[in-house]
Amino acid sequence: MTEIIQKAQGAPEEITKKDVTKAYLRWHFANEIPHSFERYLSPSLLYAMMPILRKLYKDDEALKAAYKRQLLFFNTQLSWGGGVITGLMSSMEQQRAEEEHEKKEILMQDDLMYNTKAGLMGALAGIGDAIDSGTVQYIFIAIAVPWAQQGSPLGALFPFICFALYQVSLGMFFARQAFSMGRNATGLMQSTGVQTAIETLSVLGLFMMGVLAGNYVKVSSSLQFDISGREFIIQDILDQIVPGILPLAVVMGVYWFYTKKGLKVTQALLWLTLILIILAGVGIL
Repeated sequence: MTEIIQKAQGAPEEITKKDVTKAYLRWHFANEIPHSFERYLSPSLLYAMMPILRKLYKDDEALKAAYKRQLLFFNTQLSWGGGVITGLMSSMEQQRAEEEHEKKEILMQDDLMYNTKAGLMGALAGIGDAIDSGTVQYIFIAIAVPWAQQGSPLGALFPFICFALYQVSLGMFFARQAFSMGRNATGLMQSTGVQTAIETLSVLGLFMMGVLAGNYVKVSSSLQFDISGREFIIQDILDQIVPGILPLAVVMGVYWFYTKKGLKVTQALLWLTLILIILAGVGIL
């Protein structure tokens, strides 16, 4: 009955956490589909927000204005940035709709809303990329590598399924928390607990990358020679001094290439292949 009265009066309907969860899921599954150079991911954000905006703005002109607000340039990471900003925009649009309906002074100005979104999208994308793409997914991959080597399909499915469930669950959590906290949602990202978790995951990710490199990057030297009738095998000498020095040198060489040339994976693979072929051809590796 209350909703019928609100619609009749043009009042914004109440936005629930269920609405916010639905909005995040729409963002999550439409994330890269309407990607364009001009607006990047803003069509996905607008698609996510449309059911909420329709509940808030009963006037066609106000609804069009809200659509345009959410269609400005936008680009961020899927779960951390997308989750927080979807929830935050839902909260801010709700306040804006209430101010317009009650004819109050508009405190939730367009510039404030977009600047908040623009200020968060880069910072949260950096955190999300470092944690999700740079750490968590490799933990799942490291767990599944032995199964893949044994020929088990679980080795391919486990990282994919676990990472997908992790991202959608994390995004829904951030969206709901950001909606509840409103403009103070950035405090969630700056809290001691979240920062500690980020640092812990970063260290764990580096550790897992070291484990992967040590176990699965195989480089050895075939170089050997005789001096005064005594045979010297270079690989045995290297193993006595610093075990795994050649795989480490390869990994650090690729890392150095990335720091100097950027993340040009294809170029790195081509150069690495060429160098290894030359070294193998002259008998060093």
